[in-house]
Formats: sequence, C-alpha cells, structure tokens
Amino acid sequence: MALRLLSGIAAIAIAGVALLVSRGLSDSPDATNSSTMNTVRPTHPTRIPLGILGDSDSHSFHDSLAFAAMPEARGGRYRASTFNWPEMLHKLRSDQIDLGPWGIWGNSRERYAVIREAFGLPARLPRKQDYRYNFAVSGATCDQLMHGRYRQASRLLAVMDQEPERWRNGVVLIRIGVNSFGNAKSLERLARDPHSPEVGATIRDCTASYQQAVELIRAHHPQTRFVLVGIFDNAQWAKLIDQWQSPTPLHNIFTGLQQFDSALRDLVATDPSHLAFFDDQAWFQKLWGSRDENGKPAYTDVLIDGRFRVSNTVGDTPSNATLQDGHAGTAWNGLWAKSLVELLNDRFSLGLRPITEAEILQLIKPAGADTEPASENLEDSQSSTRANR
Repeated sequence: MALRLLSGIAAIAIAGVALLVSRGLSDSPDATNSSTMNTVRPTHPTRIPLGILGDSDSHSFHDSLAFAAMPEARGGRYRASTFNWPEMLHKLRSDQIDLGPWGIWGNSRERYAVIREAFGLPARLPRKQDYRYNFAVSGATCDQLMHGRYRQASRLLAVMDQEPERWRNGVVLIRIGVNSFGNAKSLERLARDPHSPEVGATIRDCTASYQQAVELIRAHHPQTRFVLVGIFDNAQWAKLIDQWQSPTPLHNIFTGLQQFDSALRDLVATDPSHLAFFDDQAWFQKLWGSRDENGKPAYTDVLIDGRFRVSNTVGDTPSNATLQDGHAGTAWNGLWAKSLVELLNDRFSLGLRPITEAEILQLIKPAGADTEPASENLEDSQSSTRANR
C-alpha cells in the first residue's frame, strides 16, 4: 500500500513538473496570431538565418501582446502600416533572410523558464509575439544580453543549437545600449564631462556584454557572423532637438559616445571576416545631416526614391523620421534595413538582393496616402534636399 501511495505521489509530481515545463511556452508559431504581413515562408537551406539581440529599436512593432494596452505606441492609429527594420526585412527579403517563424514565443512567468532550462529545454522571456530568432525586448539594457531575466544571448544560442548546420551561414545582430547610457540623463552628464565616471563605467560594462555575447555564441557556432551596431547619438533625435544647442556640450556628447563605438571597432578588428560594425551615427548624418557649427538644428530632408520627403521631425505619419512615441518610423527603418543589407553584402559577401528605395516607398505610401497632401510629400525637384540612393 505504501509503495502504491509513493508511486502515485511520484506520478503526480512528474505530471506537475511536465505541466510547468510545458506551460507558458509556444514551441511553434500560433496560427491564430499570424497575419498576411507575417506570412511564414518554407524553410530553405539558402535562406540566411538572422538572430537579433537588443531593445525596442528591434522588438517588432506588431507584437500584439506587448503593445495591446498601448494604442498610442508604435505608430498610433497608423500602427498597422508602421514597421520597424526586422519587419521591413521580412516583408522585402524573406525569401533570402530568415528571422524565424512569426508567432507567440516565450514563457508567461520566470519560474516556468527556469524549470524548462533546468530540464535542458529552450526558454525565453518575456512572452511576446515576434519572429522566433528576434530576442530583442523593449526596455532591455546591456546587462540583459548575458544576465537578468532575459539573458538574450544564451537563449538565442539554445535555439541556434537546434540547427547548428544552418547557423554556419547565419548572422547575429546586436543593437542595444540606448537604455543604458544613450538616454537624456546620461547625455546630460556627458555634455558636462565627456569622461563622466558614471557613464564611462556603464559604457565599459556594455562593451563587455557585447564581447561576452559574441564569445558565448561563437564557442558553439564559430562560423556565424555578427553585426555590432554602435550607439545612436540621441542629441540628434527629434525628441531632444531643443537641448544642447551650443557646440561644446554637443562635442562632449559625441566624444563620450565614441568610447563605445571605438571599443566595438576594436572588437571587430580582431576578426573582420566574421564581425562587422554598423556606425549608426554616421548613417544618420549621411541621410539627415546634423546641427550647424553653433549647435542649432540644420537637418535636411530625405527624398525616398526622389519623391517622398521625410523630415527629422516627430509624428506618426510617415513623412516624420520619428514616431510620436520616440521610435524610428517606417521610412527610417526601411532605409536602415536597406543599409544593413548593403553591409552584409559588403562585409560577408552574402549575395542578398539590394533593397531599393522604390520598394521602401511602396510600404510607406499606404500609411500616408490619406493623411497629407501629395504636394507636401512628392517632389519633382531634388534641389536643396539630400537624396539617398
């Protein structure tokens, strides 16, 4: 009798553990949450898998779980036609780049993730709707690449380990840091002292997190390539355009942030055949320009495909570079994805079809067609305006 009782208790315990292990995680895309914009293409050996580690710059805008209670976010009333760079890549090059299936992934509670990992099973936090290989989380800081609740690098690695041969030709992109040292508070410290001890320590920690994430993944997947994205200078961000309008604080901020970009360049130099650096500050300046020698805004507009004008301004309509919630808009993200493909081809010879501005414009037009007069967006002349081709 005692043996039967113990066997029953053991069976119940095993069932309970199995429930905890399985609960809160979707191991395959939830078909009820798919949409036409996220049609999953069949797996093909020539498609290049792309893993993403980062923050809200990379967390897909159409995550219905994360943003369900935030109707004003990620484009507001135009969210349905507002896309970030992973979504733009998927829409334009999903036959060549594989972000993983679109679906609901992750555990609803941390303890479920811990139990799954104890059993050697993949786990991730938070529970979100995104591409399977996109581990970016809104609000994430550099330390969460390796530690904390998210541990993005190790959890992406667990997914990569399921298909090691595919990831020999894969790419991992790391883009994080704005929540750690690129925010207004940190920039103000740098404006006063480009060698601020507090900000400098955070920058060094963030650089170390990048390096540790690369080393962790490369230990298992030595042929995988990496794109390390530098920090954007938020002194150029339209939301902060009224601050630091004199040359000295702006120069100090630039000098302070270069500590991070220089460290990433040094890391890339250790293995340029597998590592690449994306200079986010230079990319923006090439398109929209910068402030003048006195620190005043002197930005030019960008003409997409020579026709659609985008200003370094804030608003949810696509003629604004920045959305009302502060994130990059569809135009910014489309041009960023275009440059990323160019970098992948230049550095790693991946043979991807270049993204054209005409393709980007086709995704922008539906969002702005009924919001602004065509005369304000379509230009026959490119005089005095920066054209990016």
